[in-house]
Amino acid sequence: MSTIANTVVGLIALLHVYILVLEMFLWDKPFGLHAFGQTQEAATASKVLAANQGLYNGFLAAGLFWGLSLGAAGTSVKMFFLLCVLAAGLYGAATVGRKILFIQAVPAAIGLAFLLLS
Repeated sequence: MSTIANTVVGLIALLHVYILVLEMFLWDKPFGLHAFGQTQEAATASKVLAANQGLYNGFLAAGLFWGLSLGAAGTSVKMFFLLCVLAAGLYGAATVGRKILFIQAVPAAIGLAFLLLS
């Protein structure tokens, strides 16, 4: 079960690296505009804020990778960062859009469940 849990944690970490790239580097590019459903004007106006969000997503990814690198001793680190992802996903779903619930919060909840079962 721990292999499944670690695989889920790794996938969530990779997802947050992807979000980092979208928010920090592609926010005002065609791919980023499409991903976030924004106009060029809105993206240009919010580019610095998006880059800041991207950095935070990078910290979440780094924490999850750190937990994975610790092996069995990293369970509490993985739990902490998955809880952070879950909280961010719930907040984003409540304030930005329901889609965030399924992209961020649900995978984090699944990861936490697998960690608890392993």
